[in-house]
Amino acid sequence: MASESSPSSPVPERVRGQRDPEATQRALLAAAVAEFAEKGLAGARVDEIARRASVNKQLVYHHFGSKEELYRVALEQVYAGIRAQEQALQLGDLPPLMAMERLIGFSFDYLVEHPEFVALLNDENRQGAPHVRGSGRLQEMQSPLIALLGQTLERGGQDGVFRTDMDPVDVYISIAALSYFYFSNNRTLSAIFGRELSSARAVSARRRHVIAFALAALRP
Repeated sequence: MASESSPSSPVPERVRGQRDPEATQRALLAAAVAEFAEKGLAGARVDEIARRASVNKQLVYHHFGSKEELYRVALEQVYAGIRAQEQALQLGDLPPLMAMERLIGFSFDYLVEHPEFVALLNDENRQGAPHVRGSGRLQEMQSPLIALLGQTLERGGQDGVFRTDMDPVDVYISIAALSYFYFSNNRTLSAIFGRELSSARAVSARRRHVIAFALAALRP
């Protein structure tokens, strides 16, 4: 029986001669993100990823080497997506209070629109974060955001709208936690409190609360 970690035979020449390798990689990554988000690394199957991408199974191994490597690249891709959109917010061009409000709102909205991001992070945490820890690219992605957040906090402190004793890493973790926990635990929270916390009305109310709560914590 063929292993999920490596191909059972060399990639045929006709498979290597694909017309658009970049498009194939994009299709495979999109399929992998969906499969890993639904089933986790352990439950995902290379056959199913290839089927979702409408390509030959051997192309998974040709482009990524193994299911583990594809999982790592998929994680890098979902992180790259949120980091790219954070950069596009151009927080440095805004007054500090407005910049922070935009970042908090964006962080919340991104999780609403990308449940696969929550699912993949949950799976990676269950494993002990070996792929995140082993990816230099993932760690490098965080530095520009933390630097920008630190600059925004510093500008806010100079303007008198933010406290001056806030560590940007702590602030980022707190902002992320206020939104992430709501979505990662939405079903259990809904069951415990007898509320449908996934409804559009509940999500909208939570968004307002998260922004107000985080900004209040930053004020002098």
